Amino acid sequence: MRERTDLEDRLTSISRFDRDLDDAVTLVELGESENDADTEKEGIAALKALVAETRRSQIEALFAGEADGNDTYLEVHSGAGGTESQDWARMLFRMYARWAERHKFKVEVIDETAGEEAGIKSGTLLIKGHNAHGWSKTESGVHRLVRISPFDSNARRHTSFASVWVYPVVDDKIDIQVNESDCRIDTFRSSGAGGQHVNTTDSAIRITHMPTGIVVACQAERSQHKNRATAWNMLRARLYEMELEKREAEANAVAASKTEIGWGHQIRSYVLQPYQLVKDLRTGVTSGTPDDVLDGDLDDFMEAALAQRIHGGGPEKVEDVD
Repeated sequence: MRERTDLEDRLTSISRFDRDLDDAVTLVELGESENDADTEKEGIAALKALVAETRRSQIEALFAGEADGNDTYLEVHSGAGGTESQDWARMLFRMYARWAERHKFKVEVIDETAGEEAGIKSGTLLIKGHNAHGWSKTESGVHRLVRISPFDSNARRHTSFASVWVYPVVDDKIDIQVNESDCRIDTFRSSGAGGQHVNTTDSAIRITHMPTGIVVACQAERSQHKNRATAWNMLRARLYEMELEKREAEANAVAASKTEIGWGHQIRSYVLQPYQLVKDLRTGVTSGTPDDVLDGDLDDFMEAALAQRIHGGGPEKVEDVD
């Protein structure tokens, strides 16, 4: 049913693109013939919006991975640097939640470990929606922030790092077998704002897969059984993603997220002071409005990275920003 709905939506989109194109061209021709600048400008604006929308649909049509259409998990981990990096991890956590909301995806916080003073040490989002994994999969890697630290009384410039790890939700058509004897299951008390049974019982679950060292945790629900089921699903998804890495030659972005969270491994730099610039070090795409980017405006970066991967090009050697 999901595949059928997807095909119907694509056919409907093609018909709508044809109709919108005819309407926009008619507006431009009408404005030119009647010397009406406002009508002509309206038609040109409609054409520009249509170009952007068709480019996005073109990339979506090229999603070939068997899990590209699935929901996705997105983990954020702070790097070395204490409060600075933990605050940066929180900013990234919010950025991806806002990006998902912009695209009408449903967002759930699966796990969140608060920092000692500010920010988060780690957090996991579950993003639900068609092609959620296909769009976000190129975001895996280390993200670098340069700013005047709000935690430094001397107002010095600091560099912080955090890593992002994206992997798909495994649905019923993908069979992943996990031997429970290979896993260690720990229970602990949830952290957070509190509430009935949240901080008073060991409802949170952490599963460690011994052969691979993969660790997943869930504390989103009051029920230990629900948290356990979610954690098992996360583990299967992580194991599936690990298998995909072995089969895919385009694993550069994924491999980067497993390296040291620091210099030389970043995929994108965000500079807030002394100037404002966001630069992707794989594609060279830049933005002079980092506030918009941190508010979820990531489409240009994602589209460029996806186009690069889809067309078989390796990551470019783009000079980083200071």
